[in-house]
Amino acid sequence: MKTNFSKLALIAAIGLAAAGTSYAHEDYSEARIDHWLRHVSESQSAPTANQLAPFGYAATKNADREVSLPSGGKYLNVTRLETLKLNVDGKSVVWTFDTLGTAAFPLSTIVPGADGITVYVRENPAYQGG
Repeated sequence: MKTNFSKLALIAAIGLAAAGTSYAHEDYSEARIDHWLRHVSESQSAPTANQLAPFGYAATKNADREVSLPSGGKYLNVTRLETLKLNVDGKSVVWTFDTLGTAAFPLSTIVPGADGITVYVRENPAYQGG
């Protein structure tokens, strides 16, 4: 008798759990990306300044490496999401290159006076599919 009651209770619990999750979303006709975009657009929180920065942001953590660029330098190769301590003409900045979709840009956009130096950003291998 106890085993029958236990089985019935287990079946009822599973049934209630399945029924509860079926009401979690009312409209299944929308495409997946449309669903995600709708929820993101309805989000109450605004993106942070770091999320909106197209070339990355000044970092508060330790640098992964330190780079000193000589005067007359022409380029700097970085990996997306890499944090560098940059030394250019006596100026120093610690910068995280959070630059999704940005392939190259002038270093002078983040370090004033670093004219003529182009930053080339390659994708971080840890985030590449494959």
